[in-house]
Amino acid sequence: MANNPSNVKVKVVERGPTGWIFFTAWVGALVYFVQNSVGFGGFLLAILKSAVWPAYVLHAVLKLLNL
Repeated sequence: MANNPSNVKVKVVERGPTGWIFFTAWVGALVYFVQNSVGFGGFLLAILKSAVWPAYVLHAVLKLLNL
């Protein structure tokens, strides 16, 4: 049985501007941590820190709210 192109369904998912905001925040965090790093190991650690910094921010906010 051959596939009929007229029966193909396409699902388009658009996330809007939030993806761009998260990406620019990640790049900003990456630049910040890379500027403060020393050596190749520090560079790798800076990449990891920039990936998980939102968790630290959320933890600090919840701690301030006593939740």
